[in-house]
Amino acid sequence: MKTAIRAKHGMPDFPGGGRRARRRQIADESPALVESLKHENKRLTDQVETMQDRLIVLEKIVTDRGYTLASEIEALRDRPKRIEQGSDI
Repeated sequence: MKTAIRAKHGMPDFPGGGRRARRRQIADESPALVESLKHENKRLTDQVETMQDRLIVLEKIVTDRGYTLASEIEALRDRPKRIEQGSDI
């Protein structure tokens, strides 16, 4: 019964069963698993820090008055074209 439940939930099966077998397997895998998780954690932490820095830069660009001014200038450049197109009709 326990084996069926473990298989259903994707849990590993411990031949010989019991806590001793589980502890032995976990102890054998533990140093390699811990090192692997530390490297993965470091990589993800660095990635999040990089993304936060980029987000700060983007927020400064978007909230900067120069950015909105440039957008307004571009909108005004498009405006005469619309007026000229409308007067030709």
